[in-house]
Amino acid sequence: MFKNRHVITAMLVAPVLANLAWFAVGSFVGEKPQPARSGEAYPLVEKSSCRYASGLCELENNDLRLTLRFDASAGASMELTASHDLESVLLSVASAQGDPGPQPMVAVGADGKRWRLALTAAPGPEEKLRLVLSRRGTAYYAQASTAFLQSGDNPR
Repeated sequence: MFKNRHVITAMLVAPVLANLAWFAVGSFVGEKPQPARSGEAYPLVEKSSCRYASGLCELENNDLRLTLRFDASAGASMELTASHDLESVLLSVASAQGDPGPQPMVAVGADGKRWRLALTAAPGPEEKLRLVLSRRGTAYYAQASTAFLQSGDNPR
């Protein structure tokens, strides 16, 4: 069976053609990324670093990337670093008992890429971080786990 050159050629060519067909259909029929429209709200995707004790939580939506970090060295504070300038950021730490409501983060520097919020203590493992931010009239929102904070030492 494997001595026939037609069978051998078919076994080598078929996977290549299948992969080419997969990508061709995806490029013709697949959804194309659209720029964010002013006045709309878009979710931020929680990356895998948020689910493990990494010290950092990364959130993203297309080209907008955010990094959350808890800083215990300068008092208990949550820091946010963005890939683009932001207009405003609201952060809330919600527990099973309820949500105290969002608190505005304060911009660190004039470029609008670094933000900070003083907290009374580090969020516990059962709490969730809720984040809403505005960039060029477009709202972005996310809910993230606090598992990334549960390590003994959070790297800077």
